[in-house]
Amino acid sequence: MTERTNRDEIIFCNNDLSDNLYEKYKSSKYLAVDTEAMGLVHGRDRLCLIQICNEFKLTSCIKIDKGVYEASNLKILFENKNILKIFHFARFDVAALKANLTINTQNIFCTKIASKLARTYTNKHGLKDLIYEMLGVELDKTSQSSDWGNQDNLSQEQINYAANDVRYLIDAMQKLNIILKREDRYDLAQKCFEAIAVHSELDINHYSNIFEH
Repeated sequence: MTERTNRDEIIFCNNDLSDNLYEKYKSSKYLAVDTEAMGLVHGRDRLCLIQICNEFKLTSCIKIDKGVYEASNLKILFENKNILKIFHFARFDVAALKANLTINTQNIFCTKIASKLARTYTNKHGLKDLIYEMLGVELDKTSQSSDWGNQDNLSQEQINYAANDVRYLIDAMQKLNIILKREDRYDLAQKCFEAIAVHSELDINHYSNIFEH
């Protein structure tokens, strides 16, 4: 696996983590993770990019080429039960990783679920609103809907967007945990996180909300 770093100290890899990066990430306590795809339908819209950041702010973007269906270093890392994987709307990312790379992500924390349980004083649970309130950082989301399949020509705006979606998740998780524990909602949150894999598998199989009446 080739690896290169851009001017914002984001390390890029093709189709999997390099062995060197895997060695650096495998001793992490936390991994913030996000994915970018061609759309929102699993099986139709392929996975294009995976972003990772650990507690030491080591940030990587892994480009996934069309026709790639496995990434052994990422699989070992994401299936490691000793590392907490933090997502915002984990349901989508966990399904994308499984549908595209057969990765069964273990030990999950979802900041969107945590926000809905903790921040019941608001209905604004998007990442931009969450990060601004929790950390005072304003994220630029203008590249959210864009062509992620053109990996060789990603704009600087796309790169910054992708990296920023993981750079602040660990800090947000820690702030949300304070509220969850204070309000006696932490155990309920853990039960919700344990159910994410099931919801993701239902999404992969294109079931609608089977919990509705």
